[in-house]
Amino acid sequence: MLPRHRRFLGICCVLIIVGLASFLILKSFQDNLLYYLTPSDVIAGKAPEDREFRIGGLVVVGSFYREEGSLTSQFTLTDGAATVNVNYRGILPDLFREGQGIIVRGLFNKSRVFIASEVLAKHDENYMPPEIHALSTPTE
Repeated sequence: MLPRHRRFLGICCVLIIVGLASFLILKSFQDNLLYYLTPSDVIAGKAPEDREFRIGGLVVVGSFYREEGSLTSQFTLTDGAATVNVNYRGILPDLFREGQGIIVRGLFNKSRVFIASEVLAKHDENYMPPEIHALSTPTE
């Protein structure tokens, strides 16, 4: 075999290995993506049935319920057009409150109630931690 044929064969093998590695990396990214859907998208049937996904919306005012001493919370998310009932067991973020935008991650159960495994509270671009806000607010 001539040296240039050997070099060509080596380059082809390297290109095949790099292509295969790139494919596997991109495939793993695709499998691990968690799409952010709205309640309207979920009601329209765009939510995956077999894996976790995220729903974003506003917590409906007056919908939050938690028994005294319990970590299980129930609330409703809305995007203005549709609503989704959510159950979550755990400690809620400090920024969580009714009327606030949040993102929940989880799955639907057989009763079509969203069972959240994670709750992320969103804040606006003007967010300031309470400690700093108290220092910057003039007192009279």
